[in-house]
Amino acid sequence: MVTVRAPATSANLGSGFDVFGVALDRPADVVRVEKAEETTIEITGVGAQYIPEDPEQNTVGAVAEALDAPAHIDIDKGVRPASGLGSSAASAAAAAVALNELYDRGHSREELVPVAAKGEAVASGDAHDDNVAPAILGGFTVATPDGVSRIRSSLALVACLPDIVVSTRDARKVVPDSASMDDLIATVGHAATLVVGMCRGDPDLVGQGMHDPVVTPARTSLIDGYDDVRSAALSAGATGVTISGAGPAVLAVCRTDTRRAVARAMIGAFAEVGVEARAYQTAVGEGATVYD
Repeated sequence: MVTVRAPATSANLGSGFDVFGVALDRPADVVRVEKAEETTIEITGVGAQYIPEDPEQNTVGAVAEALDAPAHIDIDKGVRPASGLGSSAASAAAAAVALNELYDRGHSREELVPVAAKGEAVASGDAHDDNVAPAILGGFTVATPDGVSRIRSSLALVACLPDIVVSTRDARKVVPDSASMDDLIATVGHAATLVVGMCRGDPDLVGQGMHDPVVTPARTSLIDGYDDVRSAALSAGATGVTISGAGPAVLAVCRTDTRRAVARAMIGAFAEVGVEARAYQTAVGEGATVYD
């Protein structure tokens, strides 16, 4: 048996749509695999009742097929499905690392990213690396068709998850098909600022760089109370706020000494519009971890 923990992730970070991603130190999925004649799946944990156990419909089934590694796969969900925190990516990433270890396939972590992305495609409809890359590699990642780059960074974060659901497929439908030159220039500038901030571990620069004039504004209508939650987080000390992935989770960058206040402010702002929420006081974390 091989057991792997893979973290929740936040993709896009505002200005890095389908490119940027970051691993969170909590929550996480834990996946256990054992060799078998054919792949079977059992799921427990948060939202398990909404996840199909049929290998043809589950992210880890696609990973097992891609690696030619049939197994009994037990998934303990810590990352809620349809949360904007890379739930399907966490399971796919953990399965890819675990099955590579179990069958001694010899793939590097970087080589496992596109394998896990095939599993992610089962859930989202497209094979994107922005969530699976940080789930496997950890830290802050930049995923492009040419490969994945990783930056180790140290930043305090709050991921506030409201008790509503936004599917990745629905969130993609509202993304504009084009952007003006002014918006393109602004987005590139903000993305570059964010990368510099990650390299320096500077929450102010990262917060500035999260601003996005194109995708995020189009998605805010899918999250009740988003504008109020963003304002409350900034007032409590956050340096930047944006939608985490496709939502509905909202991600705030802050300093360690303001993290608790930011979390409380975000929960309170959601409560003001009648939405229950929980907040993860977290940070940039490590990637998939193999346990003995």
